[in-house]
Amino acid sequence: MANSTKQSRNLKISIIVSIVLSLSIILLLLYFTLDRNTFQYLSTVPLRYEFLAAAVLCGVLYWVVWGARLKVLSTALNPAVHVSWWEGTKIVVANQFLASITPSMAGGEPVRIYLLNKDGLSVGEATATVLGERVIDALFLLIIVPFGFFVFKDRIDVALISYGLTIGIGVFIAGLLLFAFAVRYPEKIKSLLIWIDTKIRRFKKKKDQHSAMVDRINQEVDNFHNSVVFFVTKGKKAFLAAGGLTVLMWSIGFMIPSLLLLGLGLPPFFVESYAAQSLLLIIVMLPTTPGSAGVSELGVAALYSIIIGTTHQYLLGVFVLLFRLITYHMSMICGAVMQYRIFKSITSFSLETIGKKTGTPPREEGRQV
Repeated sequence: MANSTKQSRNLKISIIVSIVLSLSIILLLLYFTLDRNTFQYLSTVPLRYEFLAAAVLCGVLYWVVWGARLKVLSTALNPAVHVSWWEGTKIVVANQFLASITPSMAGGEPVRIYLLNKDGLSVGEATATVLGERVIDALFLLIIVPFGFFVFKDRIDVALISYGLTIGIGVFIAGLLLFAFAVRYPEKIKSLLIWIDTKIRRFKKKKDQHSAMVDRINQEVDNFHNSVVFFVTKGKKAFLAAGGLTVLMWSIGFMIPSLLLLGLGLPPFFVESYAAQSLLLIIVMLPTTPGSAGVSELGVAALYSIIIGTTHQYLLGVFVLLFRLITYHMSMICGAVMQYRIFKSITSFSLETIGKKTGTPPREEGRQV
């Protein structure tokens, strides 16, 4: 009970910190950018509400395409478990809340794993599905980041953000190497996890159930290993299909800033905006503040101050406000509502929830893509 209360308190602190950081930076940007030119512009240039509505719609379509990707990967791993497009979308929306209040958006992954497991996948299969998403995202971002550098190389001193980008790329590469190591040497991963479990149990009062934990680790590492091997052999079509959905998903998300610019009566800067989003995502995914609140707002302001130019700097704060309302605050609110509907609370979910159910090892026969 005490541990649950502590987790709930920590989660509430993360919620407060992320919201306060985000709103504080937005208010500071508005304070330094709003002037009489802002109000004169907004009073004389009519807002294009159809583009603003389209930006919100893109935010929703982003979740829908993500749900389709989740369905493709999970169905490929275990076609006997039917995760519908709608169910995949609900899982994605539910994961948005914890993703919005944890560094690197890592808090959303346990939610997706748990809900996929609840729908019938084993924990190993669900983990393989979610990590498969991460790998595809990483590959996509590593491909488009050079494009972002190319677009901005003559427009911004890239050295200002190169440190963060270097760390971000390093994290992605390390993740890919760890992923490959887990696939190539599952027995060593088992030994590592069992060793970590042994060390952790030294600090716990209850010393029993160690053999049960070892059995569980062995079973789920095997599930994960078999699932990943399937993706690179029989499930290649599903992996490629998920890759195509990933390109579509991120491209839809990258359209939001351009639509907001059109809504404000400015040029859309499609190419520059796409490049800016690719650079921004690398920094946002670093483990900094909860939900990268504050960091994201400053990153958006820095990149789009270059894109918008000095002639419309007085609209920068308004743009950042609209952008974060759609990409962050809307996600947090909708995620909180969906998580409450599923768990009957927005602060009760924890990493420990994952282990409450275990499925059967993935089958090598009878799988179809």
